Amino acid sequence: MNRNKNAFTNGIRDGIPIALGYFAVAFSLGIVAKKAGLNPFQGFLSSFLNHASAGEYAEFTVIMANAPYIEMAFVILITNIRYMLMSCALSQRFDPGTSNAHRLLVGFGITDEIFGISIGRIGALNPYYNYGAMAIALPGWSLGTALGIVAGNILPASIVSALSVALYGMFIAIIIPASRTDKIVGGVVIASFLASFAVSKIPQLDRMSDSMKISLLTVIIAGAAAALFPSKDDDGFDIDKKEEGGSRI
Repeated sequence: MNRNKNAFTNGIRDGIPIALGYFAVAFSLGIVAKKAGLNPFQGFLSSFLNHASAGEYAEFTVIMANAPYIEMAFVILITNIRYMLMSCALSQRFDPGTSNAHRLLVGFGITDEIFGISIGRIGALNPYYNYGAMAIALPGWSLGTALGIVAGNILPASIVSALSVALYGMFIAIIIPASRTDKIVGGVVIASFLASFAVSKIPQLDRMSDSMKISLLTVIIAGAAAALFPSKDDDGFDIDKKEEGGSRI
């Protein structure tokens, strides 16, 4: 019991800086949600159920385009599909006796940052550590979106327009460091820009919505990159060790 309590406390501690970052990013996302016509409660619920800025941005884009639900489901599936891989990776870090209920709950709350602090734990992963991180980080994400919508209803249109640019700045901040570190990633990013521009100029594809074009390009380019430049296997962690309070990060 004490072990679970300590793991939960450690999760909250490590989740506080994540929650602060989420709040700032989600606030900008709320501005976009406001443009899509969502009210604060709808924005809160959307972020509580969809823990990804790219996935939510795609969701709001589809809403603004009045696209059908099936297209929304497909777009969110493609943009968030990486979390399936993260779930598979984390499942290997649990003690073999961990119940499926715990695995499902942890899978529900996986984000890039929570995955990062979780995979960095030494030894077998205690699901209560994830619960602690989720308990502080996910409300921060959801509240940020809701308050962003409120601000979008109060602030002048010029300021709302300026704040909406912050989300694009976040995406740039994600791709630039990775592109500078890995030439393959940089090449894929450039290829994505060029392919997106080329597709936008093809008259035969005018009837296809922008969100569907982006989804198809994501699948094609990511699949081609994975086939041509597969990542090397990393050494696995020893999950037979008892979980320690420290972190590999």
